[in-house]
Amino acid sequence: MPEVYQAERTISAVLKEQKQVDDVIRRLLDRGVPRDHISVMGRNFQSETRIAGFITKRDVILGGLRTGAIFGSLFGSFLSLLTGVGVLFIPFVGPIVAAGPISAILLGAASGAIAGSAGAGLVSVLTTLGMPEDKAAVYQTRLQAGEFLVLVEVPSDRAGEFQLLLESAGAEEINTIEKALSHPCPGPCNSPEDLSPEVRSHLSSDAQNTFIQRYNQVLNETSDEFTAEQAAWEAVHQKFDEDENGVWSKQKVGV
Repeated sequence: MPEVYQAERTISAVLKEQKQVDDVIRRLLDRGVPRDHISVMGRNFQSETRIAGFITKRDVILGGLRTGAIFGSLFGSFLSLLTGVGVLFIPFVGPIVAAGPISAILLGAASGAIAGSAGAGLVSVLTTLGMPEDKAAVYQTRLQAGEFLVLVEVPSDRAGEFQLLLESAGAEEINTIEKALSHPCPGPCNSPEDLSPEVRSHLSSDAQNTFIQRYNQVLNETSDEFTAEQAAWEAVHQKFDEDENGVWSKQKVGV
């Protein structure tokens, strides 16, 4: 029976060039890190002009992340191997490509905390994950400047190994937090308690039920947790509007 991968810490780092990102993803996969434990964010992937044309309105941005298969043709590279690849608009940073568990976290946050908030942006999301505010501010600034952020969830006893891997690939501003990122429900969601806090805090009770129902339906059809999470958010956005606190709670008329 294969050994279960126990992700207990999250190491983050900045990379200046996309070829470094490709190299790091390849090396992490070679070392046995599952693809759904690697996250990447960046603005300046290949075909950036096509991304700019893709982002027009907030409701498009919040309409759900697209699949890696679609973005593989846009960006090439090892990015298409990761889960939950999509485009989001982040205040102070602009449109970014996000892949991996961080994409679902950002999608949830974009429905509330960082959407339309004058002083929030990426810093607020990263600090809720346990990252020091000064480090989160550096990451936001460097993403804004066109560099890339990589996050990898690793077992505690291999943290040193993966930190050295990142350093040897030219990574800078390396940081470790003592927990893994939130992931979609491990299998079907049986109750709202199965949802990650980032998702649950932005949904009313009725919206939580809509989310869970659609999540389980798509998970049963695809066996892909990230595809199911994206479809669940789309179902919520179709049925509900946000209230003044950024919670999806207002039933749309005629729905």
